[in-house]
Amino acid sequence: MNKSTRSVMTFKNGIYPVYHGKELSEGAATRIAPLLARYTVPVAQNAGKPPEVIVKAGDKVKKYQLIARASGFVSANLHSPVSGEVKGIIEVPGATGVPAQAVEIISDGLDEALPPLPEIDWKQADPKELLDRIAACGLVGMGGASFPTHVKLSPPPEKEIDTLILNGAECEPFLTADHRLMLEDPHAVLAGAAIMSRILGIDRIFIGVEMNKIDAIEVLQEKSASYGVRIVPLKVQYPQGSEKQLINAITGRDVPAGGLPMDARCVVQNIGTAAAAADAVIRGIPLVERIVTVTGPVVKTPGNWKLRIGTPVIEAVRLAEGVTEEPGKLILGGPMMGFSQRSFDVPTAKNTSGILLLSQDQAVNYESGNCIRCGRCVQGCPMHLMPCALAAAIESGRFDIAQQNHVMDCLECGACAYVCPAKRPLVQHHRRAKAEIRRQMQKK
Repeated sequence: MNKSTRSVMTFKNGIYPVYHGKELSEGAATRIAPLLARYTVPVAQNAGKPPEVIVKAGDKVKKYQLIARASGFVSANLHSPVSGEVKGIIEVPGATGVPAQAVEIISDGLDEALPPLPEIDWKQADPKELLDRIAACGLVGMGGASFPTHVKLSPPPEKEIDTLILNGAECEPFLTADHRLMLEDPHAVLAGAAIMSRILGIDRIFIGVEMNKIDAIEVLQEKSASYGVRIVPLKVQYPQGSEKQLINAITGRDVPAGGLPMDARCVVQNIGTAAAAADAVIRGIPLVERIVTVTGPVVKTPGNWKLRIGTPVIEAVRLAEGVTEEPGKLILGGPMMGFSQRSFDVPTAKNTSGILLLSQDQAVNYESGNCIRCGRCVQGCPMHLMPCALAAAIESGRFDIAQQNHVMDCLECGACAYVCPAKRPLVQHHRRAKAEIRRQMQKK
């Protein structure tokens, strides 16, 4: 298909990262990681309330066995990625910098799995049966937010949903896991989209893919008609994959300030989540593994691997044959919205899309210097905020002013900090303000 014949959609503002780094791994087909001797499975892998651990030290478990049960509606089941013995419930480095609880499992080397759940004929099944299967299999948003999928697919009755959008933009530099999934397993992505649309009771389905993934766009377009899905080419622009920007680019609708996608009559899911939905409904297996990009300029062999949840980062880096020099920074996720890590012992989770190792030169250290009033952060903000003014209020302790100026609508996408010539820690300021505002609201 000729590029000039495509209608390429986008949103206002945003930025254009100078270097995307995707060429390091986009051509590397997904490889299956070998079985490890030990996995440390984080318990809290979902937004909302963590599940309740139901195993203890000494218990024998099989692959796909439930090891932590959802402890409420906004919670998600957790399953074992391997067969073996539970060594204990331990503390591990957490992805956000806070120590986290994890189930440590020692593999028995057999990798015995529980029988899969019966396949559901999703074209004929009752939507509630499909929703219950997705909840049972522990699906969460795999783009990063890790919101329980069954909750997102259960909008309140008063919210009329007419559109399902799958995020295949993968706009973060360096990451190529979603790209490979769309190329290698398009039927799972498309079937998952159709399953979700049946649950929602709608037939308007879009998958948005950035134009730097032409091959994925063409593969999906070849197979999309039989699933009733429309593939939408998107301009290469950051943060194209953010829910609100994706909705605006594809439908022209705006999510109101303080609102959610459902307020624009949309539900947005990641393409990895859609493929996991197909696995749950058609193959009858829970979410215990995912594609992860292991990459960076200091990685010897960047690529994409299907890793089981609970894989220590150090083991993933070993799969990529280690590093060529001492890394300047280790990040879980992408360089814009990912989290810097202090330890290579942090384990992967359901929402781990990438493991990024930057060089010493690429590791940016932010400073609290003075704002030079250039306005670049304002031009780049996809939410049309004034990051410079928000940061000034926050530095003065005026969280009330920050709230009045809509700091709670900040996506924490990092666009403002990326373009700031003074290297001000704008995202950190906004995160601090949002946390303080939430704390104050809880007191009321």
